[in-house]
Amino acid sequence: MDMSASPTEKLGNLPEWDLRVFYQGVDDPRIAADIASLKEEVADFAKTYHGKLAEHVAAPDGGDVLATAIVAYEALEDRMGRIASYAGLLFATSSTVPEHARFYGDMQTALTELNSELLFFGLELNGLNDKDIEQLAASSPAFAHYLPWVNDLRLHREHDLSTESEQLMQDKSLTGRSAWTRLFDETMARMRFDFEGETVSLEQVLDKLSDPDRALRQKAVEALTKRFQTDQPLFTHITNTLSKDLELDGKWRGYADVAGARHIANRVEAPVVEALTQSVQGAYPRLSHRYYALKAKWLGLDKLETWDRNAPLPEEKTDLIPWARAKDIVLSAYGDFAPDLAAHAAPFFDRGWINAAPREGKAGGAFSHPTVPSANPFILINYMGRTRDVMTLAHELGHGVHQVLAADQGALMAETPLTLAETASVFGEMLTFKRLLSETTDAASRKAMLASKVEDMINTCVRQIAFYTFERRLHVARREGELTSEDIGQIWIEVQTESLGPSVRLSEGYETFWCYIPHFIHSPFYVYAYAFGDCLVNSLYAVYESSEDGFQERYFDMLRAGGSRRHKDLLAPFRLDASDPAFWNKGLGVIEGFIDELEALS
Repeated sequence: MDMSASPTEKLGNLPEWDLRVFYQGVDDPRIAADIASLKEEVADFAKTYHGKLAEHVAAPDGGDVLATAIVAYEALEDRMGRIASYAGLLFATSSTVPEHARFYGDMQTALTELNSELLFFGLELNGLNDKDIEQLAASSPAFAHYLPWVNDLRLHREHDLSTESEQLMQDKSLTGRSAWTRLFDETMARMRFDFEGETVSLEQVLDKLSDPDRALRQKAVEALTKRFQTDQPLFTHITNTLSKDLELDGKWRGYADVAGARHIANRVEAPVVEALTQSVQGAYPRLSHRYYALKAKWLGLDKLETWDRNAPLPEEKTDLIPWARAKDIVLSAYGDFAPDLAAHAAPFFDRGWINAAPREGKAGGAFSHPTVPSANPFILINYMGRTRDVMTLAHELGHGVHQVLAADQGALMAETPLTLAETASVFGEMLTFKRLLSETTDAASRKAMLASKVEDMINTCVRQIAFYTFERRLHVARREGELTSEDIGQIWIEVQTESLGPSVRLSEGYETFWCYIPHFIHSPFYVYAYAFGDCLVNSLYAVYESSEDGFQERYFDMLRAGGSRRHKDLLAPFRLDASDPAFWNKGLGVIEGFIDELEALS
């Protein structure tokens, strides 16, 4: 399959990014000029404030002085973010182009040097005592505006190192974590699989796991297994190295738990994550175990093999969905909820903010990159025309709209913690699903649609909590010594068997399938945010369906808040509380209700 070929007529013209909001190309002279001016401005900033922040704060107008410093710091962050975004997005679509890979590496180096000079600012802010912060906020509305960011920064206070140590850690990251992550990305982008006499990409062979042809699905699993077994030693080494890096970082910073840094970054308390994890694990028999037993019966099988888990049902329509139709489905679903939601989503299609065409060297999966408030978000998906691709589009557009609405918070407070960042995306999926379900009239099609949604929800809740469990066990085990491929594979199989249940038989070689999950490499423990978001949205959507007027307004207020408020404050207007274990059971009950309906339809 030629990945450089034009999109098929069935899918239509798939859009690609227009990145000229940043630069005209890697040889744009403005890039060197911007780097040069940033070096001067960062040096001036450091000269003005480095080692002097406490002195400035002690002045009669200390709050306003500090606010002025934060405004200048935020402007530098936005300008550096533009360069980082451009380099990262270019690399995501063409990591196998040597010029782009070189540019990405050079920009990482330049920005790391600039950030290293700015590290002092956050550390000196954290050196101020709580009483000083309170008094400054009380006396200066300008500083009080940034108090949410300052408070979030101070969550890391007890884990900060000295300025020199922090600079060393950051500078060494170029040859440490960042380098290993880049090696993983480039390896995955170049990886090819022998399938049906052709050489295909990971995205293409993964797509075949949803093909109606069972023999083709089995061949896809066999192709994946063969390649993963060949490359497993490299991925094992990358994983061991990054796990040790995480352990050393935690040792120096004093994190008691392997996922402690992630919880702080997500601004979520460890007991809340533990309650979520235990609730989902306790629901395995009622959710994944029960559903996969039903699916095996529908497919006429004693057990589902690895290649049957994502198989379409016999009743499911497998016609490819053209891009224009996918756009209409999602925008219509968004518009049904609120015209403003569709209005915020439309520019993504009209202004080159989506890259949908599978290409040689393009990153797999999907994401919505918020970039910086002075630009706009960019969505990457690999659109293959499946119903799940439409749902992925709805998911990433939810992220994109959220990022657009939160941009007014500025470069320091626009970014939403991962746990809440998944809210708008999963809500967008639910809106789209409900729209499609309302258009379905016959029982067979309704059953297929419900089954597809249940599988998505199981993948989002059960599978992601299983991933989180796998990560925890792996990183704890790594502290006892280096892990072999067999060690990691054994943990993977045990966790997957527990989560999928007795109706799924995992094929020989499936123990290697941990290799290709990018979240384990890019963002350790990221994955529980998906389950958090799915359960949250299930509860939120129930409020919407039974709510009086005003839900949409409260929903938009939540999105506009970005990272300026915590999950407890944001959910309070909806009378939801994620710290209550019953909250998670309520969300999981929505999935269980769908499975109940599927049993009735069967």
